This record gives sequence, structure tokens and C-alpha cells, in this order.
Amino acid sequence: MLDFFKKHNTLRNQILAVYFIILLIILLIVSTIIFRQVSDLLEENAEEQIQQTAIEVVGRYDSLFEQLNVTTTQMVTNDQVQSTLASEWRGEPASFGERQTIMNVTSRLQTNSDGIYMTELFNSELDKIYPLDGPELLEQIEPKWIDKADEARGRMVWIGEDRLDRNYFLLIRRANLIDERFTNGGYLLTRVNRDYFQTNPQNKHPDQLTIVRDQNRNIVSTNYSEFVETVSEDEPIYPLIDDENYIRTQETSTETGFEITMLTPTDQLTEGLPVLRSAIIFSGMIGLVIFFVVSYFLATFITKPISRLTNTMRQAGDGVLTFTPQSVSSNEINELNDTYNQLAEQTNYLIQMVYEKELRKTHSELKALQAQINPHFLFNTLDSLYWSLEEEDQEDLAEMVLAMSNLFRYTITRSEADEWIDLRSEVEHIHHYMTIMKMRFGERLYFDLNVDEDLLNVRLPKLMIQPLIENAVLHGIGEDIEKGHVWLNVRKDPTKHTLTVTVKDDGQGMTKETIQSIYESIDQEQSVKKQDSMALRNVEMRIKLYFDPAQTKGLHISSEIDQGTTVSFTIPIIKDETT
Repeated sequence: MLDFFKKHNTLRNQILAVYFIILLIILLIVSTIIFRQVSDLLEENAEEQIQQTAIEVVGRYDSLFEQLNVTTTQMVTNDQVQSTLASEWRGEPASFGERQTIMNVTSRLQTNSDGIYMTELFNSELDKIYPLDGPELLEQIEPKWIDKADEARGRMVWIGEDRLDRNYFLLIRRANLIDERFTNGGYLLTRVNRDYFQTNPQNKHPDQLTIVRDQNRNIVSTNYSEFVETVSEDEPIYPLIDDENYIRTQETSTETGFEITMLTPTDQLTEGLPVLRSAIIFSGMIGLVIFFVVSYFLATFITKPISRLTNTMRQAGDGVLTFTPQSVSSNEINELNDTYNQLAEQTNYLIQMVYEKELRKTHSELKALQAQINPHFLFNTLDSLYWSLEEEDQEDLAEMVLAMSNLFRYTITRSEADEWIDLRSEVEHIHHYMTIMKMRFGERLYFDLNVDEDLLNVRLPKLMIQPLIENAVLHGIGEDIEKGHVWLNVRKDPTKHTLTVTVKDDGQGMTKETIQSIYESIDQEQSVKKQDSMALRNVEMRIKLYFDPAQTKGLHISSEIDQGTTVSFTIPIIKDETT
């Protein structure tokens, strides 16, 4: 075994082994970090999706409840119902024909609601008006619900499960007499099908368990009732079915008081992890194989010149050799040590190789330097042109050249540190731009600026406002307006710690259809090919990328034909800590 290692202890094999070990360590570290980060991201996204699903379920129940509210409101405010209840309130009992008419009215309205099974109308003395038969009101509900209906003053009150038939839920609302100063005229008892509140009717997530409770903590709907009583309010994870863990997500409706509890198998949160793990392992194995092959040829390429030089040195000299100490690093180094005295004869060859290598390197560096564009050459040229025009008393052209120089300097000079600038720099850039535009439009163009002084140090991404000014000048004022006015206003909202940028012109304006088309172009990927909406989309996308959506308002466009156009957006106030 020792002889085998000694025989293969070559420089090429050492390089290959070191490269392979280093790559293996790097792959293990990187794969572990990527797996953890991606798995955390997948779980976080899954939890957010589940939370959003719970919010959608709450919205669905709010919508169902609102449909019932609208239908029952139409019933109690119907003219015929109001007239009959008013007669009852005055002590004039409703005739059979009036009751039949009310039944026809409520039946017609009831057909527009999927969930209502039947409704019953009672007067203020709790006497039944319709239907003509069936149990009385107090036989169906407890007196406290009548008190709560009175407290609600006409709003719909959720009672819960029908104690006479578990297949229905009950709701009650007081019918106020509109013509009698909203005096209590009676009560409308509504019986709703239990299936109306069924859980997850589309069955989008069959493994997801949902429990819906009303404000009295009674079960309204669930898709798996066997374990409802085992769900704790405190534990976020439960071992329920076959000891499978479920994570709890809970949302409560502010409209109805309904509480939605969703239990999702933890496997759904990590269902993509096995695929991710397999992909990382598979990619790592392919990477190791590819790197091993490349490293083998690379190591051979690196050691081949040394081997060739060793063979040359063996054949080079016929003089006296000076022995040098043996080295255990590699066989090739030992060969070099044995033929050290012959190395001088090859010095010129090595020098020539190094010289050519350095010459190629220098030549490449010169070509790279020649290929670079130095913006300072452009700036210096414009500055020279500016002073030449000043000497010739052509002040207008000189000012235009100076503005153009500053415009180029602001736009071309770009680095990571220059991506964010203060509002003062953006305003100066706009002044330079308007100087050039006034040379084009002359006295036809007016520009007003109104910016709070304490906002000049606010930080914002470069070129956020100037594209809006450019659109106002070129598309708002254009060539068809005799005189045009452009306003820039920057105001802050101290309560929300935000600022609003508004660009307004009194140009030709746009139709509502044009504004809608611009909004659609901003939202579409292909809009970058349209010159008239490219700048607006650029600003809109940078607002979304750079700022918290909770503190921003994207581009808002308002316009009228021949009245001008106004474009505005709102961003949070961010100031440099050093200012």
C-alpha cells in the first residue's frame, strides 16, 4: 500500500485531489445553505398562501352574509310589507288577501337568494302574519334574541342553529316602520339552509381542514367534524389524523364575527422539499463528475510543462551535477532537484516564455483600456465649448451647453453609490432639463416649482421625477400649444411620513380611454416597447421595487381634454442619517 501511494504521489494527482476535496467541501456548505434558505422560503410562502386562503374564506362568508342582509332588507322595506305592518301596529289586523300578497312578495325576493329556505313575518306583538300556520316565534327562539334584535335597531342578528331542525340556521331582524319614525313594526325570522355555509365548496384543498364558528363559538360549518373538539386554542400544531401534524391558521371576520380556523398538514408546507433535496443532490453529483473530469485535464495541463521541462533537463547537460536534498513533496520536484545544475541552460527559454506571456498580458490590457469610454472626455469637451461660447457672448447657447453637460453628468455617471440621490439633486437635474426645453419652446413654455425646503434632503432613486416632467413637456404641451405651463409640486404628509410628487400641465389632455390604455400598457410586459409609456412603466416599477407597498401609492393619472394632465405618486420619506 505504501509503495502504491509513493508511486502515484505526483503533482498532477495532488492537484486533482486538492481540487476535488475543496469542491466537495464547498458543495456541501453551499448545498446546505441553499437547501435551508429555499426550504424556509417555501414554508414561508406556503404559510402566507394559507393565511391568504383563510382571508378569502372570511371574505366569502362576509359575502354570503351580505347577500342575506340585502335580501331580508328588501323584504322588510317592501311597500306592501310596510303597509301591512303599519296596519297591524295601528291595531288593524291584516286580511287574508294582504297576507297572501306579502307571501308572494317575499317568495319572489326569496328566489333571488340561494340560501334562504323560508321566512316568517311577525308583528310587534309577536303575532304571526305569514305563513298562516306553523309554530309561534317564541316556540322557535328564546326571548333574548328578540331583545338583541331590538338592540340592533333593524340590523340582521345571527341566532345560530335552528333548535327545531339542525339542517337550518336562523336569523332575525326587526322591521322598522319607515313612515312611523322607524317604530318597531314587527320581526322577520329567516331560516337558511346549512349547506349555504358549506366549507370549501370548490374542494381546492381536499387535505385542508376548516372549522367555521359563529360569534357564540358554535360550529357553523366544518369539513371534518370528528376531531373538532380536540382542537386547542393555544397549540399552533396538532397531531390529528394518523398522528399527522396540522398547523393552525385563524382569521376572524370583523363584519360577522365568524371565526375561521384552518388546519393544514405540515407536509403541504414542505411538499417541495424532497424534490429540492433530490435536485441539489443530483446537481451536486453531476457537478462533481464534471469538475473531476475538468480537474483531471487541468491538472494534466498544469503539470505537463513541468514534465516536459524535466525531460529536457535530463537530456541537457553533460557536466558535473551538484546533488540537492531529496524532497517528499512529489516525484516531479525530486526530478527537478536531481537536475538543478542543468537548469541554467534553460533559463533563456523560461525568460522568453515569461516575456511573451507578459507581453500578451500587456497587449490585452492596452486593448481593454482603449475600449473603455471615459465620460470625462465628453464633459471636458462640453465645458470647453461652454467657455468658447461665453467668450463670444453667446450666453443662451452657453447656458444650453452647460445645462446639457450637467444633464449628461447626472445621467451617465452611475454607480451603486449614485443610484440613490437627494431630492435637491433631482430638482437641479430638472432645472437643467427645462433650460434645454426652454431653448426649444422659447416663451411658449413656463415652469413652476414648489417644493418644501425640509424635503430637499429626502433620499430617492435617481430619475424618478424627470421622466414625468419630460412626458408633460413632450406629450402634454407638444408642438400644438401656443403656450404651455408645467408645474412640479412636492408636498409631505406628516401623519403618514410620506411625500407626494405631482406633475401637472395645462396641455391638450387625454380621454378616459387613453388613460385606461396607458394604465394597461404600464401593467403589461410588452409596454417597454412603447415609447410613450416606457418612462411611466419605469417609474412605476421602481416605486414597487424600492419602497414598501404599504407606504406607497403608484402612478395616478387624471386628465381632461383641453384642460391638461396631472400625474402623481406617493413614497415614504427617507432621509440620509448624516443630514
